Amino acid sequence: MEDFMREVQTFMRSDLGQFVAFVLAAGFFLIVVGLLFKRTNMSVRAMTYAGLCLSIAFILSNFRIIQMGYGGSSTPMSMFFVTLVGFFFGPAIGIVSGVAYGFLQLVQRASIIHPMQLLLDYPMAFGMLGLSGFFWKIKGGLYIGFVVAVIGRWLIHTIAGWLYWIGFATPGSLWASIVYNSTYIIPEMVLTLVIIAIPPVRNALNHVKRRIAEDGL
Repeated sequence: MEDFMREVQTFMRSDLGQFVAFVLAAGFFLIVVGLLFKRTNMSVRAMTYAGLCLSIAFILSNFRIIQMGYGGSSTPMSMFFVTLVGFFFGPAIGIVSGVAYGFLQLVQRASIIHPMQLLLDYPMAFGMLGLSGFFWKIKGGLYIGFVVAVIGRWLIHTIAGWLYWIGFATPGSLWASIVYNSTYIIPEMVLTLVIIAIPPVRNALNHVKRRIAEDGL
């Protein structure tokens, strides 16, 4: 298994590996753009809701409960407000908003050691927070969508850590990346789930969701 992981790391750092990664990243962005064009009828009010959620997330991201040495931090619910866009408007707008938020994080405090690592750790990882939108119409979607979205972000960060941050071809480096990224992402996820499970908070969020649905946004 360790030999296989070394081979994958070696391939990803090769010229061919870089090209394959670039093609995959480009494909991801084309999908995002396609989703955006499908929602060109997005109302001004809907854009206002999405912009407000991202603004709150960006502000909260400056308050760090846990700060890791090589990037990544636990914040008071900043991830949740990004996933909230998907919960309100579905996956298309959710993913686009997540990618946009990733670029905001890139401007705010970038930790960059490689071009592909940049794409993984910022637009792609935060774009995963829009996965919450795939659960916006199901019962319990607020919680399920949030957990799935956070796991998606964690997975991309873990891949980036394994391929680029952790020592090249070091045995167990995948586990090191898993532990590192879990250390700051899981505490924020747990804290957020506890807060949004509080009845007044849950009821307020569901009320906003109903108002959005009634307005046809």
